[in-house]
Amino acid sequence: MEEANQTGVILFHFRPFSKLPEVQMLIFVVLLVMYLISISGNSSIFLTIWINPCLHTPMYFFLANLAALEIFYSSTIAPLTLASVLSTDRTLISLPGCGTQMFFFIFLGSADCIMLAVMAYDRFVAICHPLHYTLIMSWRVCVQLALGSLLLGFVLAMQLTVLIFQLPFCSSKEISLFYCDVLPVMRMACADTHVHEATLFVVSVIVLTIPFLLITLSYVLIGAAILKIRSAEGRHRAFSTCSSHLTVVLLQYGCTSLIYLCPSSSYSPERGQVVSVVYTFITPMLNPLIYSMRNRDLKDSLKKAILRLLLL
Repeated sequence: MEEANQTGVILFHFRPFSKLPEVQMLIFVVLLVMYLISISGNSSIFLTIWINPCLHTPMYFFLANLAALEIFYSSTIAPLTLASVLSTDRTLISLPGCGTQMFFFIFLGSADCIMLAVMAYDRFVAICHPLHYTLIMSWRVCVQLALGSLLLGFVLAMQLTVLIFQLPFCSSKEISLFYCDVLPVMRMACADTHVHEATLFVVSVIVLTIPFLLITLSYVLIGAAILKIRSAEGRHRAFSTCSSHLTVVLLQYGCTSLIYLCPSSSYSPERGQVVSVVYTFITPMLNPLIYSMRNRDLKDSLKKAILRLLLL
């Protein structure tokens, strides 16, 4: 640490999950398994939708985009975390490296949340305006919505990351988490961060609160439309197309809101460590499982793809 101060190089290191090597090894195995399931599951969904013409519809187009986002989102965090957990020494990360990881984490995480709102809008149009669905959700509109999610996530991530890394960091320090998240890094700055905390809250409202309110409104209108369907089979079919998405929304928004929409003064590194594992490892792992189990068309397509591979 003294050498870092003398040369003017700022290096961060991550807080270990445990001081016991045996526990660290167990955590490494668990995180590795979750990461591999996440990558294989999301890749399977993306490739299945890509190669199956029957799934070339707006709903599955957005699901394929979500799966791709989850792959890159997980890969932004998991490899460095796994290397840090496995290493017997402290895994160091430079200031530019930390900024790069934070940028892609905010960018992909924001785009992920906005994409969930876009998917809710797609379900709203499909159930509440079925006769005009193909007209409203044209391929041009779908591409614009997908690109808009990426663009908004990119702009918010760039602004927030540049703002935070303009802060002065006086020395090499330990990040109270297993990756470069906004609040832990901000707390290591040797300057006043009230403006930065306010900016983070505004970004969190844009990424979390506004999309969640739009999702809630969509599902209120969807619920009202489903209740008007006379046949039980029709109601079940309409509900089944939304249940998996709604489950993912509650899981994603519930965890991230505990961190980013709470006052920064109440931030707890211990709670942050646990909740962050949920939305960086567990949620990306569960999402493909939820969609594949609750969606009949996707499940059937996955089964056919697996059978083809087994017969080769």
